[in-house]
Amino acid sequence: MIRIILADDHPVVREGLRAMLSAESDLEVVADASSGPQAEALAAELRPDIVLMDLRMPGGSGVDSIVRMAGAGLPCRVVVLTTYETDRDILRAVEAGAAGYLLKDLPRAELAEAVRAAARGETVLAPSVAARLVDQLRTRPERPRLSERETAVLRLVAEGCTNAEIGRRLYIGESTVKTYLLRVFGKLGVDDRTAAVTSAMRYGLLEQ
Repeated sequence: MIRIILADDHPVVREGLRAMLSAESDLEVVADASSGPQAEALAAELRPDIVLMDLRMPGGSGVDSIVRMAGAGLPCRVVVLTTYETDRDILRAVEAGAAGYLLKDLPRAELAEAVRAAARGETVLAPSVAARLVDQLRTRPERPRLSERETAVLRLVAEGCTNAEIGRRLYIGESTVKTYLLRVFGKLGVDDRTAAVTSAMRYGLLEQ
């Protein structure tokens, strides 16, 4: 039995998905959540196989939740199920470690098969999403280079450490940590910590 958590801020959508998936004998919806943080808590408690996650919900981005669940070492695989199909959304989700990116207009049989494939360890992408992702990767810029200290700082950011905690662990001042982070942001072309971590993972600068 493949155990699933649904994360979507619209109750009607959650009920519709529950009905679709529960009609399959090998799929079980064990819980649903209206926000990313709620889905994270449920995933930590219930340890499902799959989390179907919308991207834009109250309480934070679904991408941020994917990053935190991956960082927590949860065994579930997160598959994005959304109406948003922008290049930035797709890349951020894939970079964060999403096991798939599907659109909500997917027929029931195809959604069920995608969930099964994700549970088997496969990556599942809507055809239009796959095409856009390939185009983006073809034009990916040259891999940036980070110094050993910049990488060490970013690795601790990925673990969820604050600037003060990073400073204590690396024996440097908090202002120095901020300086290193600004350098990392500049090299990766981002402006926040989450984007820096996901971009670094995309380039292979950090372990996923």
